[in-house]
Amino acid sequence: MTFDFKTLGLALASAGALTAAAAVAQAQDVQTGGTAIIHMVSEQRILNPALRASTGVYNISGKIVEPLIDKSYDGYEPVLATEWEGSDDGLTITLKLREGVNWHDGEPFTCDDVAFTAMEMWKALLNYSSALQANLESVDCPDPHTAVFNYSKPMPLPLFLAAMPDLGHPMPKHLYEGTDILKNELNTAPVGTGPFKFVEYERGQYVMAVKNEDYWRGPEYPYLDRIVWRFITDKSAAAAALEAGEVHESGFIGVSMADIERLGADDRFDVGTQGYENNVAHSTVEFNHRNPILADLKVRQAMYHGLDIDYAIETIMRGFAKPGRGPIPSAGGENYTDEVTTYPYDVEKAKAMLDEAGYPVKEDGFRFHLRHRPAPWGEYTQLWAEYYAQAMKEIGIDVEILTNDAPGFLNGVYRDHDFDTANGWHQFRSDPAVSTMVWLRSGQPEGTPWTNQFGWQSDEIDRMIDDAASELDPEKRAEMYHEIQRRSMDELPVIFAIEHPFISVTSKTLHNHHNTPRWNSSSWYDLWLEQ
Repeated sequence: MTFDFKTLGLALASAGALTAAAAVAQAQDVQTGGTAIIHMVSEQRILNPALRASTGVYNISGKIVEPLIDKSYDGYEPVLATEWEGSDDGLTITLKLREGVNWHDGEPFTCDDVAFTAMEMWKALLNYSSALQANLESVDCPDPHTAVFNYSKPMPLPLFLAAMPDLGHPMPKHLYEGTDILKNELNTAPVGTGPFKFVEYERGQYVMAVKNEDYWRGPEYPYLDRIVWRFITDKSAAAAALEAGEVHESGFIGVSMADIERLGADDRFDVGTQGYENNVAHSTVEFNHRNPILADLKVRQAMYHGLDIDYAIETIMRGFAKPGRGPIPSAGGENYTDEVTTYPYDVEKAKAMLDEAGYPVKEDGFRFHLRHRPAPWGEYTQLWAEYYAQAMKEIGIDVEILTNDAPGFLNGVYRDHDFDTANGWHQFRSDPAVSTMVWLRSGQPEGTPWTNQFGWQSDEIDRMIDDAASELDPEKRAEMYHEIQRRSMDELPVIFAIEHPFISVTSKTLHNHHNTPRWNSSSWYDLWLEQ
Protein backbone atom coordinates (compact mmCIF):
# COMPACT_ATOMS: atom_id res chain seq x y z
CA MET A 1 0.00 0.00 0.00
CA THR A 2 1.50 3.35 -1.02
CA PHE A 3 0.51 6.71 0.36
CA ASP A 4 0.11 9.54 -2.15
CA PHE A 5 1.17 12.78 -0.48
CA LYS A 6 0.00 14.83 -3.46
CA THR A 7 -3.57 14.02 -2.45
CA LEU A 8 -2.89 14.14 1.24
CA GLY A 9 -6.18 13.71 3.07
CA LEU A 10 -7.41 10.32 4.21
CA ALA A 11 -5.13 7.39 4.82
CA LEU A 12 -7.50 4.69 5.96
CA ALA A 13 -10.64 3.43 4.29
CA SER A 14 -12.82 4.64 7.13
CA ALA A 15 -11.23 8.06 7.25
CA GLY A 16 -13.77 9.57 4.88
CA ALA A 17 -15.94 9.92 7.95
CA LEU A 18 -13.78 12.85 9.06
CA THR A 19 -15.11 15.30 6.51
CA ALA A 20 -18.56 13.79 6.78
CA ALA A 21 -18.51 14.28 10.55
CA ALA A 22 -17.63 17.93 10.15
CA ALA A 23 -20.50 18.45 7.71
CA VAL A 24 -22.94 16.69 10.01
CA ALA A 25 -21.76 18.79 12.97
CA GLN A 26 -22.50 21.97 11.08
CA ALA A 27 -26.04 20.80 10.41
CA GLN A 28 -26.69 19.74 14.00
CA ASP A 29 -27.37 21.94 16.98
CA VAL A 30 -24.12 22.46 18.85
CA GLN A 31 -24.05 21.09 22.38
CA THR A 32 -22.14 23.13 24.94
CA GLY A 33 -20.32 21.96 28.03
CA GLY A 34 -18.54 18.72 28.80
CA THR A 35 -14.92 17.64 29.09
CA ALA A 36 -12.80 16.42 26.19
CA ILE A 37 -10.15 13.94 27.30
CA ILE A 38 -7.11 13.72 25.04
CA HIS A 39 -4.39 11.07 25.02
CA MET A 40 -0.77 12.22 25.23
CA VAL A 41 2.03 9.70 24.71
CA SER A 42 4.66 11.62 26.67
CA GLU A 43 5.29 14.91 28.43
CA GLN A 44 8.06 17.41 27.76
CA ARG A 45 7.67 19.37 31.02
CA ILE A 46 7.36 22.71 29.28
CA LEU A 47 4.19 24.31 27.93
CA ASN A 48 5.48 27.60 26.52
CA PRO A 49 5.23 27.52 22.70
CA ALA A 50 7.42 30.63 22.47
CA LEU A 51 10.29 28.63 23.94
CA ARG A 52 9.78 25.21 22.40
CA ALA A 53 8.27 24.45 19.01
CA SER A 54 6.92 20.94 19.43
CA THR A 55 3.70 19.09 18.72
CA GLY A 56 3.76 17.85 22.30
CA VAL A 57 3.68 21.49 23.42
CA TYR A 58 1.17 22.73 20.82
CA ASN A 59 -1.23 19.85 21.47
CA ILE A 60 -1.76 21.33 24.94
CA SER A 61 -0.69 24.97 24.90
CA GLY A 62 -2.28 25.72 21.52
CA LYS A 63 -5.62 25.86 23.33
CA ILE A 64 -4.26 28.26 25.97
CA VAL A 65 -1.77 30.43 24.06
CA GLU A 66 -2.75 31.69 20.60
CA PRO A 67 -0.55 32.62 17.62
CA LEU A 68 -0.74 35.85 15.71
CA ILE A 69 -1.87 33.97 12.60
CA ASP A 70 -3.17 30.44 12.10
CA LYS A 71 -3.79 28.32 9.03
CA SER A 72 -7.11 26.99 7.77
CA TYR A 73 -7.99 25.01 4.67
CA ASP A 74 -8.78 28.37 3.04
CA GLY A 75 -5.38 29.90 3.82
CA TYR A 76 -3.91 31.98 6.61
CA GLU A 77 -6.46 33.30 9.07
CA PRO A 78 -6.27 36.23 11.50
CA VAL A 79 -6.03 35.38 15.20
CA LEU A 80 -4.21 37.94 17.35
CA ALA A 81 -3.12 39.76 14.20
CA THR A 82 -5.93 40.96 11.95
CA GLU A 83 -3.98 42.41 9.00
CA TRP A 84 -0.45 42.10 7.62
CA GLU A 85 1.62 43.81 4.95
CA GLY A 86 5.20 43.52 3.76
CA SER A 87 7.32 46.28 2.24
CA ASP A 88 8.54 45.90 -1.35
CA ASP A 89 12.15 45.46 -0.19
CA GLY A 90 11.19 42.78 2.35
CA LEU A 91 12.80 44.66 5.23
CA THR A 92 9.60 45.59 7.05
CA ILE A 93 6.46 43.63 7.93
CA THR A 94 3.60 45.48 9.61
CA LEU A 95 0.86 43.76 11.61
CA LYS A 96 -2.39 45.18 12.89
CA LEU A 97 -3.21 43.55 16.21
CA ARG A 98 -6.63 42.58 17.48
CA GLU A 99 -8.14 45.03 19.93
CA GLY A 100 -10.15 44.10 23.01
CA VAL A 101 -8.12 40.97 23.81
CA ASN A 102 -7.06 40.25 27.39
CA TRP A 103 -4.56 37.85 28.86
CA HIS A 104 -6.05 35.28 31.21
CA ASP A 105 -4.99 37.41 34.19
CA GLY A 106 -7.06 40.34 32.85
CA GLU A 107 -4.24 42.50 31.49
CA PRO A 108 -4.68 43.78 27.90
CA PHE A 109 -2.80 42.22 24.98
CA THR A 110 -0.76 44.87 23.11
CA CYS A 111 2.17 45.34 20.77
CA ASP A 112 4.51 45.45 23.77
CA ASP A 113 3.83 41.74 24.30
CA VAL A 114 4.60 40.96 20.64
CA ALA A 115 7.80 43.02 20.60
CA PHE A 116 9.09 41.53 23.86
CA THR A 117 8.34 37.94 22.84
CA ALA A 118 9.78 38.36 19.35
CA MET A 119 13.10 39.73 20.58
CA GLU A 120 13.53 37.86 23.88
CA MET A 121 12.03 34.46 22.98
CA TRP A 122 11.45 33.92 19.25
CA LYS A 123 14.81 35.36 18.20
CA ALA A 124 16.88 34.40 21.22
CA LEU A 125 15.54 31.12 22.54
CA LEU A 126 12.90 29.39 20.41
CA ASN A 127 14.14 26.38 18.48
CA TYR A 128 13.59 26.86 14.72
CA SER A 129 12.76 30.54 15.24
CA SER A 130 16.24 31.56 16.34
CA ALA A 131 17.46 30.82 12.80
CA LEU A 132 14.34 32.15 11.12
CA GLN A 133 14.49 35.45 13.02
CA ALA A 134 18.27 35.85 12.93
CA ASN A 135 17.95 39.04 10.85
CA LEU A 136 15.20 40.57 13.00
CA GLU A 137 16.59 43.88 14.24
CA SER A 138 13.68 45.26 16.22
CA VAL A 139 9.90 45.38 16.60
CA ASP A 140 8.45 48.89 16.80
CA CYS A 141 5.12 49.74 18.42
CA PRO A 142 3.83 53.01 16.91
CA ASP A 143 0.60 52.35 18.81
CA PRO A 144 -0.65 49.58 21.11
CA HIS A 145 -2.19 47.63 18.23
CA THR A 146 0.43 47.97 15.50
CA ALA A 147 3.64 45.93 15.37
CA VAL A 148 6.38 46.72 12.85
CA PHE A 149 9.01 44.00 12.35
CA ASN A 150 12.30 45.41 11.05
CA TYR A 151 14.84 43.14 9.30
CA SER A 152 18.43 43.66 8.20
CA LYS A 153 17.89 41.26 5.27
CA PRO A 154 14.67 40.64 3.36
CA MET A 155 12.02 38.51 5.06
CA PRO A 156 9.62 37.21 2.40
CA LEU A 157 6.06 37.81 3.56
CA PRO A 158 4.97 34.27 2.54
CA LEU A 159 7.74 32.86 4.76
CA PHE A 160 6.71 35.07 7.69
CA LEU A 161 3.09 33.92 7.31
CA ALA A 162 4.11 30.27 7.06
CA ALA A 163 6.05 30.62 10.31
CA MET A 164 3.43 32.33 12.43
CA PRO A 165 1.09 29.37 13.17
CA ASP A 166 3.96 27.50 14.87
CA LEU A 167 6.53 30.20 15.65
CA GLY A 168 4.33 33.20 16.34
CA HIS A 169 2.84 32.82 19.84
CA PRO A 170 3.15 36.04 21.89
CA MET A 171 3.58 35.71 25.64
CA PRO A 172 2.67 38.30 28.33
CA LYS A 173 5.53 40.75 28.74
CA HIS A 174 4.38 41.81 32.22
CA LEU A 175 4.81 38.25 33.51
CA TYR A 176 8.21 37.57 31.91
CA GLU A 177 10.10 40.85 31.83
CA GLY A 178 12.80 40.98 34.49
CA THR A 179 12.71 37.23 35.12
CA ASP A 180 14.95 34.37 34.06
CA ILE A 181 12.81 33.45 31.06
CA LEU A 182 13.95 29.85 30.85
CA LYS A 183 13.22 29.28 34.55
CA ASN A 184 9.96 31.24 34.77
CA GLU A 185 7.34 29.06 36.48
CA LEU A 186 4.76 30.09 33.88
CA ASN A 187 6.58 27.92 31.34
CA THR A 188 4.67 25.02 32.89
CA ALA A 189 1.57 27.02 33.83
CA PRO A 190 1.03 29.26 30.79
CA VAL A 191 -1.02 32.43 30.73
CA GLY A 192 -2.44 33.10 27.28
CA THR A 193 -5.34 34.68 25.41
CA GLY A 194 -6.88 31.44 24.16
CA PRO A 195 -10.28 29.83 24.63
CA PHE A 196 -9.05 27.74 27.56
CA LYS A 197 -7.26 28.75 30.77
CA PHE A 198 -4.58 26.63 32.41
CA VAL A 199 -5.65 25.08 35.73
CA GLU A 200 -3.36 22.24 36.76
CA TYR A 201 -0.38 20.15 35.69
CA GLU A 202 -0.03 16.87 37.61
CA ARG A 203 3.33 15.42 36.60
CA GLY A 204 3.04 12.12 34.79
CA GLN A 205 -0.75 12.19 35.04
CA TYR A 206 -2.56 15.03 33.29
CA VAL A 207 -2.87 18.69 32.37
CA MET A 208 -6.21 20.48 32.77
CA ALA A 209 -7.58 23.68 31.24
CA VAL A 210 -11.05 25.24 31.63
CA LYS A 211 -13.22 27.54 29.55
CA ASN A 212 -12.09 31.16 29.26
CA GLU A 213 -15.26 33.12 30.06
CA ASP A 214 -13.69 36.30 28.66
CA TYR A 215 -12.66 34.89 25.29
CA TRP A 216 -12.46 37.51 22.54
CA ARG A 217 -14.40 35.51 19.95
CA GLY A 218 -17.56 35.94 22.02
CA PRO A 219 -19.46 34.35 24.92
CA GLU A 220 -20.56 31.35 22.85
CA TYR A 221 -16.95 30.15 22.55
CA PRO A 222 -15.44 27.81 23.45
CA TYR A 223 -18.14 25.17 23.44
CA LEU A 224 -16.37 22.83 25.88
CA ASP A 225 -16.16 23.41 29.63
CA ARG A 226 -12.70 21.90 29.93
CA ILE A 227 -10.01 19.78 28.33
CA VAL A 228 -7.94 17.16 30.14
CA TRP A 229 -4.80 15.77 28.52
CA ARG A 230 -3.93 12.37 29.99
CA PHE A 231 -0.39 11.01 29.79
CA ILE A 232 -0.64 7.33 28.90
CA THR A 233 2.69 5.89 27.82
CA ASP A 234 1.41 2.35 27.30
CA LYS A 235 -0.06 2.20 23.80
CA SER A 236 -2.31 -0.77 24.56
CA ALA A 237 -3.68 1.02 27.61
CA ALA A 238 -4.36 4.09 25.46
CA ALA A 239 -6.26 2.02 22.89
CA ALA A 240 -8.27 0.40 25.68
CA ALA A 241 -9.09 3.85 27.09
CA LEU A 242 -10.37 4.93 23.68
CA GLU A 243 -12.58 1.87 23.39
CA ALA A 244 -13.92 2.36 26.92
CA GLY A 245 -14.82 5.99 26.20
CA GLU A 246 -12.32 7.24 28.79
CA VAL A 247 -10.36 9.11 26.10
CA HIS A 248 -11.84 10.93 23.13
CA GLU A 249 -8.82 11.38 20.88
CA SER A 250 -5.30 10.07 20.35
CA GLY A 251 -3.22 11.95 17.80
CA PHE A 252 0.22 11.76 16.17
CA ILE A 253 0.09 7.96 15.89
CA GLY A 254 -0.27 7.66 19.66
CA VAL A 255 -1.48 4.06 19.58
CA SER A 256 -0.02 1.08 17.74
CA MET A 257 -0.49 0.75 13.99
CA ALA A 258 -2.30 -2.53 14.63
CA ASP A 259 -4.76 -0.74 16.92
CA ILE A 260 -5.14 2.09 14.40
CA GLU A 261 -6.17 -0.42 11.75
CA ARG A 262 -8.49 -2.23 14.15
CA LEU A 263 -10.15 0.92 15.46
CA GLY A 264 -10.50 2.17 11.89
CA ALA A 265 -13.05 -0.59 11.38
CA ASP A 266 -15.00 0.43 14.49
CA ASP A 267 -17.98 2.67 13.68
CA ARG A 268 -17.46 4.63 16.90
CA PHE A 269 -14.25 6.23 15.63
CA ASP A 270 -12.93 8.46 12.88
CA VAL A 271 -9.44 7.36 11.88
CA GLY A 272 -7.24 9.15 9.37
CA THR A 273 -4.63 11.71 8.45
CA GLN A 274 -6.87 14.72 7.86
CA GLY A 275 -5.85 17.69 9.97
CA TYR A 276 -2.11 17.01 9.57
CA GLU A 277 -1.48 18.50 6.14
CA ASN A 278 0.73 21.12 7.75
CA ASN A 279 2.59 18.54 9.84
CA VAL A 280 4.19 15.99 7.52
CA ALA A 281 7.21 14.40 9.20
CA HIS A 282 10.41 12.47 8.58
CA SER A 283 11.63 9.51 10.59
CA THR A 284 15.34 10.15 10.96
CA VAL A 285 18.73 8.72 11.77
CA GLU A 286 20.78 11.42 13.53
CA PHE A 287 24.56 11.23 13.80
CA ASN A 288 26.88 12.59 16.46
CA HIS A 289 29.64 13.85 14.19
CA ARG A 290 31.92 14.28 17.20
CA ASN A 291 32.47 10.53 16.88
CA PRO A 292 35.31 10.29 14.32
CA ILE A 293 33.83 7.10 12.87
CA LEU A 294 30.53 8.81 12.07
CA ALA A 295 32.33 11.94 10.83
CA ASP A 296 33.49 9.77 7.91
CA LEU A 297 31.04 10.32 5.02
CA LYS A 298 31.74 6.87 3.58
CA VAL A 299 30.58 5.30 6.87
CA ARG A 300 27.32 7.26 6.81
CA GLN A 301 26.74 6.33 3.17
CA ALA A 302 27.37 2.68 3.96
CA MET A 303 24.90 2.80 6.85
CA TYR A 304 22.26 4.27 4.54
CA HIS A 305 22.84 1.43 2.06
CA GLY A 306 22.30 -0.96 4.97
CA LEU A 307 18.74 0.27 5.56
CA ASP A 308 15.89 -1.41 3.70
CA ILE A 309 13.59 1.59 3.67
CA ASP A 310 10.83 -0.11 1.68
CA TYR A 311 10.72 -2.96 4.19
CA ALA A 312 10.51 -0.53 7.10
CA ILE A 313 7.69 1.38 5.42
CA GLU A 314 5.63 -1.75 4.88
CA THR A 315 6.26 -3.37 8.27
CA ILE A 316 6.45 -0.38 10.62
CA MET A 317 4.27 2.23 8.90
CA ARG A 318 1.88 -0.29 7.23
CA GLY A 319 2.51 1.41 3.92
CA PHE A 320 1.44 4.90 5.00
CA ALA A 321 4.79 6.48 4.16
CA LYS A 322 7.36 6.91 1.41
CA PRO A 323 11.17 7.12 1.22
CA GLY A 324 12.65 10.44 2.30
CA ARG A 325 14.65 12.54 -0.11
CA GLY A 326 16.37 14.92 2.26
CA PRO A 327 15.18 17.67 4.61
CA ILE A 328 12.26 18.82 2.43
CA PRO A 329 9.32 16.41 1.98
CA SER A 330 7.18 16.06 -1.12
CA ALA A 331 4.55 18.14 0.72
CA GLY A 332 6.99 21.05 0.32
CA GLY A 333 5.52 21.91 -3.07
CA GLU A 334 7.76 23.90 -5.40
CA ASN A 335 10.60 23.79 -2.85
CA TYR A 336 10.86 19.99 -3.16
CA THR A 337 12.82 17.99 -5.71
CA ASP A 338 13.29 14.25 -6.08
CA GLU A 339 16.37 14.69 -8.29
CA VAL A 340 18.83 13.77 -5.56
CA THR A 341 21.37 11.08 -4.76
CA THR A 342 19.74 7.96 -3.30
CA TYR A 343 21.14 4.99 -1.39
CA PRO A 344 19.41 1.76 -2.46
CA TYR A 345 19.40 -1.13 -0.01
CA ASP A 346 22.56 -3.15 -0.71
CA VAL A 347 24.14 -5.08 2.16
CA GLU A 348 27.20 -6.21 0.22
CA LYS A 349 27.93 -2.69 -1.00
CA ALA A 350 27.56 -1.38 2.56
CA LYS A 351 30.05 -3.97 3.83
CA ALA A 352 32.54 -3.17 1.08
CA MET A 353 32.32 0.57 1.80
CA LEU A 354 32.96 -0.01 5.50
CA ASP A 355 35.98 -2.17 4.63
CA GLU A 356 37.28 0.60 2.35
CA ALA A 357 36.75 3.16 5.12
CA GLY A 358 39.09 1.15 7.35
CA TYR A 359 36.60 -0.60 9.60
CA PRO A 360 36.94 -4.35 9.07
CA VAL A 361 35.08 -6.90 11.17
CA LYS A 362 36.99 -7.60 14.40
CA GLU A 363 37.28 -10.71 16.54
CA ASP A 364 34.03 -9.95 18.36
CA GLY A 365 32.18 -10.06 15.04
CA PHE A 366 31.64 -6.30 14.76
CA ARG A 367 33.38 -3.41 13.07
CA PHE A 368 32.52 -0.91 15.82
CA HIS A 369 29.90 -0.25 18.49
CA LEU A 370 27.34 2.58 18.68
CA ARG A 371 25.05 3.85 21.44
CA HIS A 372 21.64 4.76 20.03
CA ARG A 373 18.87 6.89 21.57
CA PRO A 374 15.34 6.48 20.16
CA ALA A 375 12.76 9.22 20.77
CA PRO A 376 9.86 8.03 22.96
CA TRP A 377 7.22 9.55 20.64
CA GLY A 378 5.25 6.41 19.91
CA GLU A 379 5.39 2.82 18.78
CA TYR A 380 6.87 3.52 15.38
CA THR A 381 9.87 5.46 16.70
CA GLN A 382 10.77 2.52 18.92
CA LEU A 383 10.19 0.01 16.11
CA TRP A 384 12.29 2.11 13.75
CA ALA A 385 15.11 2.06 16.33
CA GLU A 386 14.85 -1.71 16.68
CA TYR A 387 14.87 -2.18 12.92
CA TYR A 388 17.85 0.18 12.59
CA ALA A 389 19.81 -1.85 15.16
CA GLN A 390 18.99 -5.11 13.35
CA ALA A 391 19.93 -3.66 9.97
CA MET A 392 23.26 -2.36 11.26
CA LYS A 393 24.05 -5.78 12.72
CA GLU A 394 23.72 -7.22 9.20
CA ILE A 395 26.61 -5.02 8.04
CA GLY A 396 28.75 -5.61 11.13
CA ILE A 397 27.83 -2.65 13.35
CA ASP A 398 26.74 -3.31 16.94
CA VAL A 399 24.04 -0.90 18.17
CA GLU A 400 23.09 -0.63 21.83
CA ILE A 401 19.63 0.94 22.27
CA LEU A 402 19.34 3.33 25.22
CA THR A 403 15.74 3.70 26.36
CA ASN A 404 14.74 7.08 27.78
CA ASP A 405 11.76 9.27 28.57
CA ALA A 406 11.19 12.53 26.68
CA PRO A 407 13.45 14.74 28.84
CA GLY A 408 16.12 12.03 28.82
CA PHE A 409 16.05 11.87 25.04
CA LEU A 410 16.04 15.64 24.51
CA ASN A 411 18.84 16.21 27.02
CA GLY A 412 20.87 13.20 25.94
CA VAL A 413 20.86 14.13 22.26
CA TYR A 414 20.56 17.91 22.05
CA ARG A 415 22.10 19.15 25.31
CA ASP A 416 24.59 16.56 26.56
CA HIS A 417 25.43 14.95 23.18
CA ASP A 418 25.47 11.61 25.01
CA PHE A 419 24.80 9.42 21.97
CA ASP A 420 26.35 8.12 18.78
CA THR A 421 23.16 7.86 16.76
CA ALA A 422 19.55 8.73 17.51
CA ASN A 423 16.19 8.57 15.84
CA GLY A 424 12.91 10.39 16.12
CA TRP A 425 10.73 12.32 13.78
CA HIS A 426 11.09 15.83 12.50
CA GLN A 427 8.20 17.88 11.20
CA PHE A 428 8.03 20.02 8.11
CA ARG A 429 5.96 23.13 8.79
CA SER A 430 4.88 24.79 5.52
CA ASP A 431 8.28 26.18 4.51
CA PRO A 432 11.88 24.90 4.75
CA ALA A 433 13.05 28.01 6.59
CA VAL A 434 10.42 27.54 9.28
CA SER A 435 11.59 24.15 10.45
CA THR A 436 13.83 21.75 8.55
CA MET A 437 16.75 24.07 7.78
CA VAL A 438 17.62 24.28 11.48
CA TRP A 439 18.66 20.64 11.26
CA LEU A 440 21.46 21.72 8.93
CA ARG A 441 22.27 25.33 9.88
CA SER A 442 25.08 25.62 12.42
CA GLY A 443 25.09 28.15 15.26
CA GLN A 444 21.80 27.19 16.89
CA PRO A 445 21.58 28.02 20.62
CA GLU A 446 23.34 25.30 22.60
CA GLY A 447 21.03 22.51 23.70
CA THR A 448 18.01 23.62 21.63
CA PRO A 449 15.89 20.56 20.79
CA TRP A 450 15.35 19.56 17.16
CA THR A 451 18.13 21.70 15.80
CA ASN A 452 21.65 21.04 14.55
CA GLN A 453 23.37 19.98 17.77
CA PHE A 454 25.16 17.17 15.94
CA GLY A 455 28.66 18.62 15.66
CA TRP A 456 28.27 19.03 11.89
CA GLN A 457 28.97 22.31 10.13
CA SER A 458 29.31 23.53 6.56
CA ASP A 459 30.08 27.17 5.78
CA GLU A 460 28.70 26.75 2.28
CA ILE A 461 25.40 25.21 3.36
CA ASP A 462 25.06 27.83 6.12
CA ARG A 463 25.40 30.51 3.46
CA MET A 464 22.96 28.77 1.12
CA ILE A 465 20.36 28.47 3.89
CA ASP A 466 20.72 32.14 4.81
CA ASP A 467 20.46 33.25 1.17
CA ALA A 468 17.37 31.14 0.50
CA ALA A 469 15.60 32.46 3.60
CA SER A 470 15.89 36.06 2.35
CA GLU A 471 15.21 35.48 -1.36
CA LEU A 472 12.03 37.26 -2.47
CA ASP A 473 11.70 35.59 -5.89
CA PRO A 474 9.77 32.29 -5.38
CA GLU A 475 11.34 30.53 -8.39
CA LYS A 476 14.89 31.43 -7.41
CA ARG A 477 14.15 30.48 -3.82
CA ALA A 478 12.82 27.07 -4.86
CA GLU A 479 15.93 26.31 -6.89
CA MET A 480 18.09 27.28 -3.93
CA TYR A 481 16.25 24.77 -1.75
CA HIS A 482 16.61 22.12 -4.44
CA GLU A 483 20.37 22.57 -4.27
CA ILE A 484 20.36 22.43 -0.46
CA GLN A 485 18.31 19.24 -0.65
CA ARG A 486 20.78 17.71 -3.13
CA ARG A 487 23.75 18.70 -0.97
CA SER A 488 22.08 17.24 2.11
CA MET A 489 21.60 13.90 0.34
CA ASP A 490 25.22 13.96 -0.81
CA GLU A 491 26.75 14.83 2.58
CA LEU A 492 24.21 13.08 4.87
CA PRO A 493 24.52 15.15 8.04
CA VAL A 494 21.22 13.50 8.98
CA ILE A 495 19.35 10.69 7.24
CA PHE A 496 15.77 11.79 6.58
CA ALA A 497 14.81 8.19 5.99
CA ILE A 498 11.03 7.97 5.84
CA GLU A 499 8.43 10.62 5.02
CA HIS A 500 5.06 10.05 6.64
CA PRO A 501 1.83 11.72 7.75
CA PHE A 502 0.36 11.44 11.22
CA ILE A 503 -2.81 9.55 12.07
CA SER A 504 -5.46 10.27 14.69
CA VAL A 505 -8.09 8.06 16.29
CA THR A 506 -11.05 10.21 17.35
CA SER A 507 -14.35 9.37 19.01
CA LYS A 508 -17.30 10.42 16.88
CA THR A 509 -18.74 12.07 19.98
CA LEU A 510 -16.28 14.91 19.25
CA HIS A 511 -17.52 17.28 16.53
CA ASN A 512 -15.63 19.83 14.41
CA HIS A 513 -12.47 17.85 14.93
CA HIS A 514 -9.59 17.84 12.41
CA ASN A 515 -11.16 20.72 10.47
CA THR A 516 -7.89 22.63 9.96
CA PRO A 517 -4.54 21.51 8.47
CA ARG A 518 -2.85 21.73 11.90
CA TRP A 519 -5.83 20.80 14.02
CA ASN A 520 -4.08 19.05 16.91
CA SER A 521 -1.94 22.16 17.36
CA SER A 522 -4.79 24.67 17.01
CA SER A 523 -7.11 26.26 19.59
CA TRP A 524 -10.22 24.02 19.41
CA TYR A 525 -12.50 26.96 20.16
CA ASP A 526 -15.23 25.35 18.02
CA LEU A 527 -14.78 21.75 19.22
CA TRP A 528 -17.88 20.30 20.91
CA LEU A 529 -18.82 17.07 22.61
CA GLU A 530 -21.96 15.09 21.99
CA GLN A 531 -23.31 14.08 25.41
